Amino acid sequence: MNATVERFLQYLRLERNLSWRTVDLYRRDLEQWDAFVTGGNGNLDLASVTASDIRAWLMQRSAQGDCAGTLRHKVQAIRALYRYLLRRGDVASNPAAQVDLAKLAKPLPKFVRQPAVDAVLDADIDEDDFTQVRDRLIVMLFYETGIRLSELIGLQDTAVDTASRELKVRGKRDKDRIVPFGDELVKWIEHYRTLRATLQPECSNLLVTVKGKPLYPSLVYHVVHDSLAAAGATGKLSPHVLRHTFASVMLNDGAQLNSVKELLGHESLAATQVYTHVTLSELQYNYELAHPRALKKGG
Repeated sequence: MNATVERFLQYLRLERNLSWRTVDLYRRDLEQWDAFVTGGNGNLDLASVTASDIRAWLMQRSAQGDCAGTLRHKVQAIRALYRYLLRRGDVASNPAAQVDLAKLAKPLPKFVRQPAVDAVLDADIDEDDFTQVRDRLIVMLFYETGIRLSELIGLQDTAVDTASRELKVRGKRDKDRIVPFGDELVKWIEHYRTLRATLQPECSNLLVTVKGKPLYPSLVYHVVHDSLAAAGATGKLSPHVLRHTFASVMLNDGAQLNSVKELLGHESLAATQVYTHVTLSELQYNYELAHPRALKKGG
């Protein structure tokens, strides 16, 4: 390993106080790079390295199976080395600054399949039990309106109008939006309000604890997770996954993308467009399950 690179690694550990594990990751990447540039002879001339050299190395690493995240870290390691060299006056430029970072693939939003949600919303509960009714309403609100966890917790009782079948949501950056809902939610909200009145709640929120106080995130998370898990759903089971499910169901059932954007309270259409990929993957899944030709094996 080049002596200057060794000094850089010592600088990371002793002056930047990075962990041994992090420094070892830098060491591994820089050793691989050194071996590529010098052919393994150890005579790395840092000042002569070009952006093209680095790109050629990244192409080799990609061909050998390195993922985008790994390639990004390798470029960042070289960039950090050259920033160190620039401060010392050892080089005139940072060739890695001219190399674009590999783009990370954005994972598709997770969602819950319809049978699991139906199992939760159709399950028998004690409709005289406040907690059971409230928990059913929590899941139903997420699934039928697509609101965020913070929006559900902060939802004011006066913002929910069962006559007009609309609720007013205070979203990100304190922006209000109106979200419509259907007859089933009207029934459950009105029944819940009847039970809640016996608690004499201490706050103006729609949803409260058994002590009449505002809900808190961990309580809502566990209500959603436990309800879906009991219905046989697997994977990540959270309020945000139900928000994703709402968006996917709306698009699958023919809603316009811009309408879903407004219902979700997204700033831009780009944030909503990711759900079109989810609906396409769901269509493919259903096709493979149902189409007689798709079920045939071997062509």
